[in-house]
Amino acid sequence: MTMNALVHLTVLLNETVAAVLGKPDGVYVDATFGRGGHTRHLLAQLGPNARVIGFDKDPQAIASGEALMREDSRFEIIHDSFASLLPALEARGLLGQVDGLLADLGVSSPQIDDAERGFSFMNDGPLDMRMDTTRGLSAAQWLVQISEAELTDVFKTYGEERHARRIARAVLAEQAVTPITRTKVLADVIAKAHPSWERHKHPATRCFQAIRIAVNRELGDLEDLLAQSLHALNAGGRLAVISFHSLEDRLVKQFIVREAKGDDFPPGLPVTIAQMNPQLKKIGKAVEPSAEEVNANPRARSAHLRVAERLASVRK
Repeated sequence: MTMNALVHLTVLLNETVAAVLGKPDGVYVDATFGRGGHTRHLLAQLGPNARVIGFDKDPQAIASGEALMREDSRFEIIHDSFASLLPALEARGLLGQVDGLLADLGVSSPQIDDAERGFSFMNDGPLDMRMDTTRGLSAAQWLVQISEAELTDVFKTYGEERHARRIARAVLAEQAVTPITRTKVLADVIAKAHPSWERHKHPATRCFQAIRIAVNRELGDLEDLLAQSLHALNAGGRLAVISFHSLEDRLVKQFIVREAKGDDFPPGLPVTIAQMNPQLKKIGKAVEPSAEEVNANPRARSAHLRVAERLASVRK
């Protein structure tokens, strides 16, 4: 996350890397490479035989990753969603051998600050919002084929927007007259339709978040990553996830709680902890940025880091 346009300040850098760091010559995955802040810090503390694999959807992030590959033979970048974690590891003979897996979720500052990417309602640009600009529907194309009921559900579920139906109706009414292809047009339509503006928050904030999540399948990919982490990590391997809004954080928290509990049994049935087959151990409480970090980088203020450790048991 950043304060200055197109500059990336890595959130919870030391805390996240420390959480996953184990074997000096182990195998590590940065599921959201971005501009490589976490990866570079991790590589600086690893031995010569370590291996770090990065994933990212964004072509600009991939360019940064390819530059790092040329600098450091221990690193490899993969242009794909982290939902493809298992097949990528299997292809490299690394399934179940990962010592640390980290993910810094959401949109990055270079994406937000570049108006041409279409993520921001503050700067006019093409209505794109794709993290991977080489594939899939842009937000403008997505809006063309969405129904009012579907758009209402997206605003309500992914944006937690109380006035979802009213805003969805207004957006699609404008869309029926002239296709919405610019961020400012969409933001203005939402602002005009929104009946109760929150203090210090643009009225389009929640709806832009919702469209971005839907276009990029962010929550579905996160669910896939969490499930796959159980098969990617070795016994004692660490999972560390930074989230920036309640929907992501809730998924991560519930996943860790569920897998730390183990299998469901009827109430009152006498079973041991081992028989419950827990897959993870929760490590500490959620970590938040320090006041100093938030002062230096206001976009870090909503970050939550949750950490879990893979147990030796393997669910069949």
